[in-house]
Amino acid sequence: MAKINYVYGALLLHSAGKAVNEAHLKKVIEATGEAVEEAQVKALVSSLEGVDIDDAIKSAAVAVAAPAASAAPAAAAKDDKKAEEEEKKKAEEAVAGLGSLFG
Repeated sequence: MAKINYVYGALLLHSAGKAVNEAHLKKVIEATGEAVEEAQVKALVSSLEGVDIDDAIKSAAVAVAAPAASAAPAAAAKDDKKAEEEEKKKAEEAVAGLGSLFG
């Protein structure tokens, strides 16, 4: 699993409009004073190939907000509860999918 600083580094590069590649990620990690682990860098960069990071971030935001927004009063109709359970399941699947992007 990629270290969290590596993921933050990739997000920092993306938000700065820079390519998320091995050379750039190594520079970011080195700037933190942390030792660069080549395998971690390669694994993270390869797992992000072809990933639309903006879409992944949006999906994560929706997945985090969905469980909080789906809390219903105890008197909710049976159909509403079933729909909420499906939404919660979809949100959990989205979070799991996002987690797999980062190793």
